[in-house]
Amino acid sequence: MASSSLFHCLTVFFCVISTLVPLTAGQLDYSYYERACPSLPRIIRWNVWAALRNDSRIAASLLRLHFHDCFVNGCDGSVLLDDTNDFKGEKNAAPNRNSARGYETIDIIKADLERACPSTVSCVDILTLVAREVVVMSGGPFWPVLLGRRDGLTASEKAANEQLPSPFEPLDKIAAKFTDKGLDLRDVVVLSGAHTIGFAQCFTFKRRLFNYQNSGKPDPNLDSSMLSNLQSTCPDTDGSNTKIAPLDIVSVNRFDNAYYRNLMNNSGLLESDQALMSNSQTADMVKSYSMYPYLFYKDFAASMVKLGNLGVLTRQNGQIRKVCGSVNY
Repeated sequence: MASSSLFHCLTVFFCVISTLVPLTAGQLDYSYYERACPSLPRIIRWNVWAALRNDSRIAASLLRLHFHDCFVNGCDGSVLLDDTNDFKGEKNAAPNRNSARGYETIDIIKADLERACPSTVSCVDILTLVAREVVVMSGGPFWPVLLGRRDGLTASEKAANEQLPSPFEPLDKIAAKFTDKGLDLRDVVVLSGAHTIGFAQCFTFKRRLFNYQNSGKPDPNLDSSMLSNLQSTCPDTDGSNTKIAPLDIVSVNRFDNAYYRNLMNNSGLLESDQALMSNSQTADMVKSYSMYPYLFYKDFAASMVKLGNLGVLTRQNGQIRKVCGSVNY
C-alpha cells in the first residue's frame, strides 16, 4: 500500500512541484527557450552523456558545482567566474579550491550553444539543467526545471567561504546555513543524499580515522571494516590528503538510496553525513529514505527545485554571458 502511494506521488509530481516554486521564480518559465533555442535539450543531453562516458566521477562534480553556485548568494553562475582585478571569485574559496570540477564540461556546452543560438542561454541555466541531467543519467529522478535565469556580474571568495556548509561543521551549524537560504531540515537530509555518487578527498574525513575529536583514536561509531579499509587508503600522513574514497561504498556511480542505508550501518564517510543519525528528526528521515527509494527520489527532486530557484536574477538583472568564466564588458 505504501509503495503504491509513493508511485502515485510520482505520477502527480508536476502538480506537487508547482506548489513548491517560490514567488521569486515567478518570472521563470519551463518553455523559456523553446523557440529561441530549440536545440538546448539535445545539446545538454549529448554533452553530459559524453562527459560521463569519459569520466564517471563527473556526475557528482557537476551536481556539486550547481549546489555550490546556488548556495552562495543565489543561483547566478558566480561559481563559474574567474578572478578579475575587481573581485576574487569562488573558484579558489576553500570549499572549491582543488576540488571543484566540471568547468570544462560547462564551457563546452556553452560554446555549442553560442554557435546554435548566440547570446541566448545563460550559464546558470546550463548549470541547472546539467545538474538534473547527471542525476537522471546516473539512475536518479527527473524534475521539471524553470528557465530564464540570468548570469550574475560578480563573485565572492569570502561569501563562498562563509556560506557553504563544511564537512567539519556540526549538524546544527549546517542546518542553520540551510535555514538562512530558506531551506529546512528535510532539505539538509535530502540534499545530503547527493552523496550517493562521487568521492571525497581524504583530508575531509581523515580525522575520523586517527584522531576523532582530538581523542587520538578513531571514531568509535565508524564501522570497523570500513575503518580498516579507509586507513589503508588514507594513511595518517600529509601525502594522503588528496587521495580519494567513495562517498557511497555500495554504489558509487549510481544515484540511489544506498547512502541512507550506509548511514544506518554506521558507514557514512563524512562526519557531517553520519551526524544525520545523531538527531532524532534527521535519523527518522534517514530511516524512511533507506526503506523507500521512491520517497527519496520524490523529496530529492522537490529540494532540487527549491535549490535551483534560490536568489535568481531575471529580466533586466544580470546578463547572458558569452563565456561562462567572465562577464561581458
